[in-house]
Parts: sequence; C-alpha cells; structure tokens
Amino acid sequence: MKYIDLFAGSGGLSLGLYNAGLKGIFAIEKNQDAFATLKYNLIDKKNHFEWPDWLEMKNWDINELLTERYVELALLNGKVDMIVGGPPCQGFSMAGKRQTNDIRNKLMYSYIEIVKLIQPKILFFENVQGFTVDFKVNGKRKNYSTILIKILEKLGYFVDYKLLLMSDFGVPQNRKRFILFASKDEKITEEFFDKLYNHIPNFLHNKGLELPITISQAVGDLTKAQGQIDSIDTKNFKNGLYGKIGSNYQRLMRKTIKDNVPDSHRFAKHKKSTVQLFEQLMIVSDKAIRITPSMNLVEGLKKRGITPLKSDSVCNTITSIPDDYIHYSEPRIMTVREHARIQSFPDDYEFKGPYTTGGERRKKDVPRYTQVANAIPPLFAEQVGEILLQF
Repeated sequence: MKYIDLFAGSGGLSLGLYNAGLKGIFAIEKNQDAFATLKYNLIDKKNHFEWPDWLEMKNWDINELLTERYVELALLNGKVDMIVGGPPCQGFSMAGKRQTNDIRNKLMYSYIEIVKLIQPKILFFENVQGFTVDFKVNGKRKNYSTILIKILEKLGYFVDYKLLLMSDFGVPQNRKRFILFASKDEKITEEFFDKLYNHIPNFLHNKGLELPITISQAVGDLTKAQGQIDSIDTKNFKNGLYGKIGSNYQRLMRKTIKDNVPDSHRFAKHKKSTVQLFEQLMIVSDKAIRITPSMNLVEGLKKRGITPLKSDSVCNTITSIPDDYIHYSEPRIMTVREHARIQSFPDDYEFKGPYTTGGERRKKDVPRYTQVANAIPPLFAEQVGEILLQF
C-alpha cells in the first residue's frame, strides 16, 4: 500500500505508517529543518520512500510543487493508494490568534488541488480541533472542515470524521485532534473508525501497554538526577543520561537504544530567579492546572499561563513553546526528548536543526521543539496504518 505524505513535518505520521508496513512514495514539507529530520530518519536510515526521479529530494513548498511539477503529479492519477497529512494547524488552533487572513489557512486549497490531480483511493487528514470551529468573515460564518467535506464529496469521496483523543491510543497526552477519513468505497469509510477503536486493546496488549500512561511513566527515566554530561550538540549546555527503565512505555521507547546518551535531551539553563519561581509554582496545587498571573498565586509570573505537571497525570497537549510546562519533579522545563516521548516518538528518532527560536522568527522557523509539537503521534499513526492494511 503506497501513499504520499503532504505537510509531512518531521515525519511522525510517516514513521507510524512505516512501522505498520506501508510504503511511502514521497513526502512534501516546506521547512528545511523539519525535512532534514524526516530525511535522516525515514530516508537515510530506513529507505522508506521510493522517491520518483522527477522530484528533487529537498524541502518543497506545496504551491511550488504544484507549479513546477504539475504534469508529473497529474501522471500519478490512479496510481496512488492514499494521500495523508493536513495543512499547518496554527491558523486554526484555539491556542493561537485564529486570524481569518492567516495565509496558512489557504493551504487547504492547495491540498485539495493535489487530491483533484492524483485522485487517490483513500485520504487520511489530520488537524486541530479548531479546524471544526467557525471563523467570522465579514459578518458571515466560515467553517473550513465543512468546506473541505463538501468539496471532497463532490470529487466522489465518501467522508467521515471524528475528534479523537490521543491518550485513548496509548499516547501519554490528552491531545484532541480532528481526523477525517475519506474513500472512494463507501463501505470502507463506514467501517474505518469502528475498526480503529476496536483494534486498540489488541494493539496495546501487543506493545505491553496499559492505559492511562502518566507523565512519570513516559519520561521518569530522563530526569536530571540520572546524571549529566556536556551536551553532544551545543556548547556550554548539559545533556541528560538514561536512568533505569521504570515502565513498559519507557521500555518501548528505548527498544533499539544501546547508547546511554539520549538524543535531543539538552537541559535548559534557567536563571536562579526562574528556578525559584518554578519551585513555587510546583507546590501551588496537587493537580496539573494552568496557572496565570491573574490568579495571584505566586509573585513574579509574567507569562500568560504555565502548567506544572504532576507525576500521576496524563500530560495535556504538548505545544511548541518550551516553557508552557514545568517538569513534574524538577524545577525546569522539559527537554525536546521528553516532549518527543510524550508524542510517542521512539528514542532512536533523532531531531535536526536548532532547539528553539523566539520573537517574529516563530512564524516561520521550525526548531526541534516545534517539530515535535506539530507532529502526529507515531504510536497513533501505526494503529491507523494497521487498519488501512486490513482494507
């Protein structure tokens, strides 16, 4: 079963489909750093994509692809089983500004253009919950999910969609996502979500996992207390070491790891005042609640909201902002590797590019924290792939 991955990011969806046994044709991702991560892990290490001769193996903007390779794309008509992926979610996200003129919102139409050209048998589309929420444009309501569904139905697809919670699928994160499934075969569309949910118990049993998977079960072997060495990729920073495996989830994530130095496990360097603030925030509540300055619970909190995690809770949705969360047992933000664990990336998946960025550059840069946050959890994607192969 062969597919094309659009808006592929750092490769979370494709990794899951690879683990399930599917084969990629090619992947389209605009950002250079995110594509470098995908290329290193899925092309250089796993040879997962066939990659046609007519397509340069580089980071492509989807509109440049449509302009420069229109004829070649049209020649794929009827030869592709599936197109997966969804356009960048920041313009739709309830956590962002949700601006109606966000240029990223228009990428849905580029996605539709490629679907029209290639006419795959199956579509698997993912986006944030906000994709289903109306925008107000000149006094009128505009809903992108409704627009997409109507266009796909006109193209001859049978469409179904649901809001799915990733923690139901063994991902240690209460991440809710809009999942759309479309097929030229009505029966397949009708069966997809039922089969996906019915498959969960068997899949988790085979992986040795039991729900729920808490934050400490996910990252408890990566604490600073396990030891540190000089960072392997950044001067004047420290990298954490592995501790003893404390859960089946940790065992699964470390399955192929022989080294004692986790990738992308660089600790942030906090000021003394920041550490003291974090220590105060960590004891405010027994539950993982988001603390804002208006609550007046601690002095010195300027950030609009921060959540101290608790060891026995499931993490909320991981974001691209590193200091949205405080580690559950240490007064610090979490590392890229800890974020990757919460997204269910195995530890042998290495991230490329800078760790983080700030200011205006946030709108276009995709550093490691953002690559992780924007991804589809591979553990969920693997279950999707196994169901697709049943069809």
